[in-house]
Amino acid sequence: MLINDELTQAFNQKPRVDINSIKKMSPGQLDGVKVYGSGAENLLKNKDFALFIHHYKFDLANELSEIKGYSEEDNQRRLSIAHNLSGIDKFVASLHRAVYFKNSAVSQQSPATKENLDE
Repeated sequence: MLINDELTQAFNQKPRVDINSIKKMSPGQLDGVKVYGSGAENLLKNKDFALFIHHYKFDLANELSEIKGYSEEDNQRRLSIAHNLSGIDKFVASLHRAVYFKNSAVSQQSPATKENLDE
């Protein structure tokens, strides 16, 4: 896959957030975090996406179970499959993190009400 300008621009527009800096962000930055988090939340709630992830993991598990030998090539295939599983798990974890930051940004921007203070 070649990296093109569109992909580079999308990566550069991704909000960089950590939990310590969210209180210091400007309203525009918080809006960016909310937009990014909403997209991640929509993706996580998409049933087709969830099925794709599960089928992909099952396919990798089947592929892993078909490796019977212990040659260097077999070990490389095992390692490749392990990296694929780890990558998909990290991708899903990054979606969960984006949703968490979105929820933090929403709570940061919401006015302090009596209900919020009681919690």
